[in-house]
Order: sequence, then structure tokens, then C-alpha cells
Amino acid sequence: MPARLPSWAWVTGLTTGAIAVVAVLAVQADQGTKPTASTSRPSASATADAKPSAEPKEKETGTGTGADASAVPDGSGTGRRIVYSLDTRQVWLVDASDAPRRSFEVWPGTVAPDPGTYTIGTRTEATTGSDGVDIEHIMYFTAKSGVSIAFSNAVDGSSPPPAEGRSTGGIRVAKADGEALWTFGTTGTTVRVVE
Repeated sequence: MPARLPSWAWVTGLTTGAIAVVAVLAVQADQGTKPTASTSRPSASATADAKPSAEPKEKETGTGTGADASAVPDGSGTGRRIVYSLDTRQVWLVDASDAPRRSFEVWPGTVAPDPGTYTIGTRTEATTGSDGVDIEHIMYFTAKSGVSIAFSNAVDGSSPPPAEGRSTGGIRVAKADGEALWTFGTTGTTVRVVE
């Protein structure tokens, strides 16, 4: 017989879900989109029983802090920003002088943001993803099809594939990259999504 969850666990789960819905509505309001009734709790792209895997490789620059300056995608804007390439599954942290400070690979969820310019809205230090994985450094920047899209890292550093059959908007990063992204991506920071 499966163990029953204590009532406080249900209350915590419901509260977390309510906060997630509010975050989705806030992001949609920021983006000028009309809220829909089919919102989904923000989630990381992992399964509850997944094992940690190798972390993606951080790209090196001439300064030793990120990607090669020529690697920042053309058409990704100017100034201080986070650049996310859908095709290469790569993120760059770019400073105000347009110099990349750090770059790393990511593990996207099943729902990808559309190319465009966004801003970091809600930031959540830690929570449990809808897949049951403890995640931290969650930074929401848009929503699509009722799914919140955010950068985050698993507390245990895992990088499993998205849960089969689920719509997930979590863009998972390695633990060290999540800490760097959290420090760099304050509320209002520009996120430029490119092909």
C-alpha cells in the first residue's frame, strides 16, 4: 500500500501550484498576452527518478570566463543581456560592452520560446518542479501555450531528458552555470532568444 502524504504536503503542493499560476499570469501580463485557463506549473525538464548525468561543457573565451567572443550569435542585440540560441542549445551572458562573460550548453524542455526579446520577470530561489525534481535559481522570462519558460538548475546537478508526454518549459543548466546565471540575470535583465 503506498504511503499517504501528510496534509501539510498537500497544502505545500497546492500553495506552490498557486504561486506558479500567479507567476504565469504575471509573465503573460508583462508580455501583453492574454491569460488562458490552461496554465501549467513551471517545471524543470527531468523525470523524478532520473540519475545525474555529465554536465554540459562550458565554452572558453580569451578571458577564461565564457564563450569565444565571435560565438555570440549575430542579431542577438546589443548591451547587457542573456542570449539563448535554440539551434545550438547555448546561452551567453553578455556584458554592457557586448563582451561575452560566460557561455554554456543547456538542456531545454519540450516547449521552446519563440525567437524574440524578453526580460527576466519572476525569480524563485528554489522549488520542486512538476516532475518532482528539486530545482533552484529559477528565472521566468516568458510563457507559451500556457507553459512558463524559465532557466533553472537541479539542486543535485542532474540533467535528465524531459518527462515523456509532458509539456515542460524548464531550460535546465548545470549547477555552476545556474549560480552564474542567477547572479547575472536580475529582474528586468534582457533575454534575447535566437534561432
